[in-house]
Amino acid sequence: MAAWARAAAFCLAAVAAAASAADALSLDVHHRYSPAVRAWAGAAHRAPPRGTPEYYSALAGHDLRRRSLAAGAGEVTFADGNDTYRINDLGFLYYAVVALGTPNVTFLVALDTGSDLFWVPCNCVSCAPLVSPNYGGLKFDTYSPQKSSTSQNVSCSSNLCDQQSACQSANSSCPYSIQYLSDNTSSSGVLVQDVLYLITEYGQPNMFTTPITFGCGQVQTGSFLGSAAPNGLLGLGMDNKSVPSLLASQGVAANSFSMCFGEDGHGRINFGDTGSSDQQETPLNIYQQNPYYNISITGATVGSKSINAQFSAIVDSGTSFTALSDPMYTEITTSFNSQVQDKPSQLNSSLPFEFCYSTSPNGSINTPNISLTAIGGSIFPVNDPIITITNTASKPMGYCLAVMKSEGVNLIGENFMSGLKIVFDRERNVLGWKIFDCYRVDNSSNLPVNSNTSAVPSTPTYTPEAANGALPNSTQVNVIPASASFSLKLHVNRIVFIASALLFLTIL
Repeated sequence: MAAWARAAAFCLAAVAAAASAADALSLDVHHRYSPAVRAWAGAAHRAPPRGTPEYYSALAGHDLRRRSLAAGAGEVTFADGNDTYRINDLGFLYYAVVALGTPNVTFLVALDTGSDLFWVPCNCVSCAPLVSPNYGGLKFDTYSPQKSSTSQNVSCSSNLCDQQSACQSANSSCPYSIQYLSDNTSSSGVLVQDVLYLITEYGQPNMFTTPITFGCGQVQTGSFLGSAAPNGLLGLGMDNKSVPSLLASQGVAANSFSMCFGEDGHGRINFGDTGSSDQQETPLNIYQQNPYYNISITGATVGSKSINAQFSAIVDSGTSFTALSDPMYTEITTSFNSQVQDKPSQLNSSLPFEFCYSTSPNGSINTPNISLTAIGGSIFPVNDPIITITNTASKPMGYCLAVMKSEGVNLIGENFMSGLKIVFDRERNVLGWKIFDCYRVDNSSNLPVNSNTSAVPSTPTYTPEAANGALPNSTQVNVIPASASFSLKLHVNRIVFIASALLFLTIL
């Protein structure tokens, strides 16, 4: 961020002290292969063409990393821009640009609902390189507590310190160490606190800062040394140290957030969004040893057939394709297969899907509708259960039911959430959803927000992801290509400048 932008941010910080507890954080989401990102980044994206077998095989290859999971109001956004991207060489994760510290430093961080801690590379002993051919022309930054006037150590006496047994004294800096399930991937260092830059999303654009606790990631291993989240990870999980939990505990946003997945790959994530009165919803299952966003499914409908089955499933935005274990996998896929009129076809041996079909001569696709029934009777509509396979000339070859078989874990992936706004309401412990156009503002009546910010429910005690968790799709990540790297910084600074200018005029 340019010096003038930082100066404007600091001047504006004082104005925003009156931000209400109902304020929320909002940012745009783009699939890394979406037309919006392709247009923004230009032809330098090295993605397989959308619709080709290579495209879906690549996505599924990263999703399979997740199969080893153990069983059992106003809106505000990041001050450096509300866009997030699923970027080429950075491994099928969503990314956002965030600013930390005084003077601030910007980071391109992966957004992860399957883990809790927010960490960035810091005082590095072993970190991903700041510059790499995989990143195009983008140069990453690292965080240094010594260079930020607002940085503070988090002591071992803090309630956010999980590893007090490793501390020499109560006043020592709290260490952290997280072992992810992907390719012996880990991050370790110490916890610190510094300011995170935010801006109101609607109405008067007030810019402000809020203290946030995060990891000073001194040692990264495995995928983090390559192209998976090389510039940090923003945890969105259910623990009290995740970003949504910390924002809620400080009254910046309600203890809830939503994600919207457009069928064109564009979407939004809104912190503090408690949902609306017209949404469907079901209770979240809170398991102490595996506190993921888990719901109970009581059945499914495939075309004309109703299926009775009871199982739990993790709603995982970091998984591209839904994965189900038996008996539900067999029930859904065989019911779908029996009602499809098109000829079965393998299409391509690299595809990870069992049920694929050739398209009819006229190119039309007519498949049975699929929906899930959640406990309580709410219907979860599946708007996009298939993927269309095209050749290199973008001509349709066929299509597949985009459901994979897993062992012992059920994951509702991104493809089943397409066309829906999903609300992760951790305050009421419910998951909500409705069909929604991610390009528009939700003007339906909001559900009430708990005005008592001290009433944020405590999270259950459990062993964190250092022992049990998983980083979705954390094997590889790809960054903005060379032709777009300068545009990213320019885009970030321009947003801050425009917001600062508007606020300056309203003060006058």
